[in-house]
Amino acid sequence: MPIDFRSDTVTRPTAEMRRAMAEAAVGDDVWGDDPTVLRLQREAAAVFGKEAGLFVPSGTMGNLCSLMAHCHARGSEIIVGSESHICHYEQGGCSSIAGIHSRQVPNEPDGTIPLPALERAVRTNRASCEEHSHPLDDHFPVTRVICLENTHNRCGARALPAEYLDAVGSLARERGVKVHLDGARVMNAAVALGVSPKRLVQACDSVSVCLSKGLGAPAGSVVVGEASFITKARRARKALGGSMRQSGVLAAPGLLALHKMPEKLVQDHKNAQLLADMLLKVGEKHVKSGLLRLDQEVDGGGLSTNMVYVRLSVAANPVISELGREGFLTAAEDDFTIRFVLHHEIKEGDVRCLVGKMVNILDKFENPAAGKNKE
Repeated sequence: MPIDFRSDTVTRPTAEMRRAMAEAAVGDDVWGDDPTVLRLQREAAAVFGKEAGLFVPSGTMGNLCSLMAHCHARGSEIIVGSESHICHYEQGGCSSIAGIHSRQVPNEPDGTIPLPALERAVRTNRASCEEHSHPLDDHFPVTRVICLENTHNRCGARALPAEYLDAVGSLARERGVKVHLDGARVMNAAVALGVSPKRLVQACDSVSVCLSKGLGAPAGSVVVGEASFITKARRARKALGGSMRQSGVLAAPGLLALHKMPEKLVQDHKNAQLLADMLLKVGEKHVKSGLLRLDQEVDGGGLSTNMVYVRLSVAANPVISELGREGFLTAAEDDFTIRFVLHHEIKEGDVRCLVGKMVNILDKFENPAAGKNKE
């Protein structure tokens, strides 16, 4: 069976998760009486220090429900990073479905958005105008939400520190706007930073937490925030078709993901670091020739977690095809970049084997004639 480095979404439910699914107590969640869903929502809210939670089918829906709940008036504006998941991978749903305008601000290599840039980007909303006597310009949309992402996927799975989130939260409160965190991999961030999830997101008004990425559940995310916010998000979920019936069968493995899987993330991060270190060491000649570079070497960004981005001076897809023939599934981030994602089904030995195969494959691209002779 191939070893799959394409994403941490590819993991299969553990045996314990499958048993939990089979034995889950269920009701009808549209009626609000599925006991397993209710338990997951309560416990997720407690883990992240918020009043209430809402189980949704996906992280994309979790983000959209959150933004719809915060942006009650069509034409409201959100601020998003230029490299954010909301910007790149959610089909512009906040605009096409919810009538929300997004203002993109460039991300730094570590996934942050500089505070001065955020300060400039906020078009002061009416509530803030009344409190601080700022003018409300009729030309501009009204800014309602600042959106952050932690960990930041396209910025090398960097973990944004609690102090940065606190600073953004302070800015948001001063300007009368909310903070939404796309926390698809927020547990990775908490583990890498050595802080509790509650502490990490305390400055955020809402958080969307994915259960089916590094945490290994088969499906689902939980949105957490104030009870009044969750009431609005639940209504948005219904409009988007995300209300499910006996969804306790999905919430049951979600509970295990929430409570038992975070401890496994430590090893995922160690394996990612091992992969990066070995590529630099075993593939040293390819680094020196410029054939291979790692994100950490290119931009010197912050703390990375379970992903390794490898930049090549040759096209990525032929290398990916060669790795596939050797039994390793990987994916291109762009024409010259391969993303390797570590998860609980990948062991240290798999990483060591991958590096050996990758270096051998790169030998062929470094010296095509030698590669032909070997064949």
